Amino acid sequence: MHNAMKLLARGTAVIGGLVLVGLIVLTTLSIIGRSLNKMLHSDRAESLMGGFAQTLLDLGIGEVNGSYELLEAGVAFAIFSFFPVCQLYGGHATVDIFTSRLPARVHRAIVAFWEVVLAAVLILISWRLYEGMQRYIGNGETTLFLQFPVWWAYAASFAASTVTCVVAVYCAVMRVGESLSGRILLPTA
Repeated sequence: MHNAMKLLARGTAVIGGLVLVGLIVLTTLSIIGRSLNKMLHSDRAESLMGGFAQTLLDLGIGEVNGSYELLEAGVAFAIFSFFPVCQLYGGHATVDIFTSRLPARVHRAIVAFWEVVLAAVLILISWRLYEGMQRYIGNGETTLFLQFPVWWAYAASFAASTVTCVVAVYCAVMRVGESLSGRILLPTA
């Protein structure tokens, strides 16, 4: 079962990473295009390049239209895509100044408690993402520039959050098992 969770979590993280790399490339191209467009509109470019500056502008050199919309949707998806790996390996930030000095049994119980709470919160977030997606499917709202349905971004984030929930519930069950048995069942960061 643990190998299946590792495969699921890592696969989701790889997809999220590819999306993030694509967003980086898109943002870079948009910034370069915006800078070139600004430069080509200058009097200096007109005097140095003549009509070639206008030819380049006519080709459409400039900011990538809708890059903010894609960035917003893609980053939300990427965050939910990386969550399962972080959850599986216990990579979340913790403040354990006081709890680290407690007996191992008490420490395991505290970790199990918070793992269950986090799984419940992630399920709540996933449920609300689903409800938001349903609302946007119903009202047909689209983005301003690209005119793609807003629910697409919700659907992508919901898919990744569903994987997050599966991994979170698995981790919660394993941490409760650790607390009850005293054995280590999941790796920690």
